[in-house]
Amino acid sequence: MLKIATVFSGIGAFEQALNKKKIPHETLFACDNGERYLDLSKDEIISKFNNSDYKDINDYINYLYSTVNKPNYVKRTYEMNYTFDKWYEDIRFIDGNIYKGKIDILVGGSPCQSFSIIGKRGGLEDTRGTLFYDYARLIKESQPNAFIFENVAGLLNHDKGKTWETIHNVFEDLGYKWYMKVINSLDHGIPQQRKRVFIIGFKNKMVQFVFPKSRTLSKTMFDYLETIVNNKFYLGKKGFEFVTNSKYKNRAQVNNEIIRTQKANQQFNWNGDFYFEPIHNFAKRNQDIPSKAYISTFNGEKGVIRKLTHIELLRLMGFQDDFKIVSHDTQAYRQIGNSIVVTIFEDLIDNILPFLGEEV
Repeated sequence: MLKIATVFSGIGAFEQALNKKKIPHETLFACDNGERYLDLSKDEIISKFNNSDYKDINDYINYLYSTVNKPNYVKRTYEMNYTFDKWYEDIRFIDGNIYKGKIDILVGGSPCQSFSIIGKRGGLEDTRGTLFYDYARLIKESQPNAFIFENVAGLLNHDKGKTWETIHNVFEDLGYKWYMKVINSLDHGIPQQRKRVFIIGFKNKMVQFVFPKSRTLSKTMFDYLETIVNNKFYLGKKGFEFVTNSKYKNRAQVNNEIIRTQKANQQFNWNGDFYFEPIHNFAKRNQDIPSKAYISTFNGEKGVIRKLTHIELLRLMGFQDDFKIVSHDTQAYRQIGNSIVVTIFEDLIDNILPFLGEEV
């Protein structure tokens, strides 16, 4: 059985890919702080822990996060959909040594904000104080057979290329054979312009990995839409006029076959992709015009505009319809926008598994 571990786990795009492909696996641990932050630095936490009665530092970390006035919505979603052996709130306090030799694939991608204070000399120690440091540290300590690192494509140009030079050197120093490619979800069956850097590393230096070939894009945004949606998704007059105003085309677009990159703040303040439906389409379905909806003209037709629903946006990230999100709307949109396109992982895993040995 495949043994995996994920950090910055989010809503589990890699786990979803394994489920969709029906690949038996065990999740040794997952980790995500749910966009909650502690006031204390890592060193301050460690010093306080040494004076406490807690036997395990992660018990102390759990206590500290319990005092933050915000639930871990990400964990709620994750545990509604997957089983796992251990959950960590904070990657900085995971001891990778206890998992040494036990992990087949370690998956994660630290938030892009974590690179703003990265060092300039190009080694692992120069990334201290960043979450990327802890991702690389986990690889060094746990020695997984393979790892997958994902991040925004802008990482390559951040700080005039100095950030990428540092990260490149860190991966070299870890002693893994690794491969890098910028992948667009458009090339893996999803009509979304979403370019991300993927780095695949192998402990076995004899591996000759090849990135999967592109799929032919056969669907548009319209293929992912629900037939009937809740009244709350429809725009009023102000929203309708905003998203159809060419002045704001960099923030919102309506009825594009290929959506723009989903983001954490999508659908908030009319940000992202929207769907216009002519009035006569409602009549065909014998559906009453939503009371909230503002009826006006778009491209010469009279109709209404609505946000994309959570189910539609999950579909546009490659998730199945039975996936559950139990958070309120704003959190649900954030979790979806922060995720990774599942179909890319589906294609990657086909090319990774043959190099992990017969034991998995």
